[in-house]
Amino acid sequence: MTPFAGSAGSARSVRSVRSADTLTRDALAVLQPGFAGTTAPDWLLRRLGEGLTSVGLFGRNVADPAQLAALTSRLRTEQEDLLVAIDEEGGDVTRLEVRGGSSFPGNHALGAVDDTDLTREVARELGRRLADCGVNLNWAPSADVNSNPANPVIGVRSFGADPQLVARHTAAYVDGLQSAGVAACTKHFPGHGDTAVDSHHDLPRITADLATLHARELVPFRAAVAAGTRAVMSAHILLPALDGDRPATLSPAALHGLLRAPVAEGGLGFDGLIVTDGMEMQAISATYGLERGSVLALAAGADAICVGGGLADEDTVLRLRDALVRAVRDGELSADRLADAAARVRALARWTRRADAGEGAAPAPGIGLTAARRALRLTADGPYEPLTTPAYVVAFTPLANFAVGDDTPWGVAAELARLLPGTETATCTAESAAAAGPAALIDGLLTAAGDRRVVAVVRDVHRHLWMADALHALLAARPDTAVVEMGVPQAPPRGAPHIATHGAARVCGRAAAELLTGHRSPTNGSDQRAPASGS
Repeated sequence: MTPFAGSAGSARSVRSVRSADTLTRDALAVLQPGFAGTTAPDWLLRRLGEGLTSVGLFGRNVADPAQLAALTSRLRTEQEDLLVAIDEEGGDVTRLEVRGGSSFPGNHALGAVDDTDLTREVARELGRRLADCGVNLNWAPSADVNSNPANPVIGVRSFGADPQLVARHTAAYVDGLQSAGVAACTKHFPGHGDTAVDSHHDLPRITADLATLHARELVPFRAAVAAGTRAVMSAHILLPALDGDRPATLSPAALHGLLRAPVAEGGLGFDGLIVTDGMEMQAISATYGLERGSVLALAAGADAICVGGGLADEDTVLRLRDALVRAVRDGELSADRLADAAARVRALARWTRRADAGEGAAPAPGIGLTAARRALRLTADGPYEPLTTPAYVVAFTPLANFAVGDDTPWGVAAELARLLPGTETATCTAESAAAAGPAALIDGLLTAAGDRRVVAVVRDVHRHLWMADALHALLAARPDTAVVEMGVPQAPPRGAPHIATHGAARVCGRAAAELLTGHRSPTNGSDQRAPASGS
């Protein structure tokens, strides 16, 4: 072998190694994995050094703000340009305050107030707190139009059922969050509001035609794109009007042909980062498998693969990395498409370092409670007396959906007990109601309540027949029962009085407890027909 031939062979070998290394780094860059624990595991730090550019945080990773700031700082010692994402919607879906309840009401409460300046302020303060902890990508806001009252997974996570209202608050939320230096990830494209199935468990199907999608579901997403949202999250939903075979996350027609397409061609003209919803959700993993689904999502136009809500280990990351590399080598996924996706992830990470984090803006720690108070809607058929002595709270508790989880407390009992020491609570579920029957259930509750005033707390009573039956029996036996609806107030208001909080965040419970005890009078927007006494 001549020296020249040897040199050429060495050069080809170097190029091959470099190409393989680039491919592996790109495959790692497009993953947004989760992990277990409140400190960074060694495997995660190693993968960050090898090209991983994003991580996803969940409630299991958060103990308090100081711990979270230390965690994100440690992660950035391995990868300076790092996207640290979290699912922090405020309201019912909180990770920062997963064990105590959120200091911010959710979207439905903000939509009920319908003050875009307030929505912007709430999102800005939430963004400021995230930024202080080193989080720079929020999987929020939900831009879904809650057009189906039976929706089991969106509900109070939506600003409302009117597309224009949802659009203006989505835009305000994006603006407020990003003014704090935190990238917004508007979800769940092209709209999860008209479903009766939770995509965590199965594949929802939306049968609306294309004209309806443009007039309803897509209106808030167009507003989000116009407001400059840096990311959009795809939904695992099947829309035959767009693609009869594959859900939106895996559909080129939805991601490339609609979300990316220029406005002049009927698309949204979005040029930012497309993030998938959790790929471990049953709508994808049970049908396509995790690896195959991830390859199809990248090929369809997604840029970042969100995985880790229920999978938080190194094996998952390595399986997906290798699946993407193998797909490129087998010709199933274009190397250019993978490189483009990785470049978009890295570009957003760089943007978060340059973004105006609103330094100098005054913190607004009380804005969440202010918003929750303004969101209350009070209905009373006649005069009623505020609670002044310990009450008996009956919490009719439905099964929590996966996005909310069952670790976050909700209700008014804790706040009422703070204002009226000695207040007690009982929890009723579908199982306990079925076991006892409505009559026996209510008899037992009233025996335990004695002569104390009863406060019934419900959540989406219109979706739960057992809850509606039990509440009807309770009100028949004790007409002076106060009712607090902490879900979507779709059912006719009943109770003495009836209070709709439009969400179950901790601040919503506090606002309702204040109103029940007369510690605070109703604010503007109440459907009040009888004034509450007290200050």
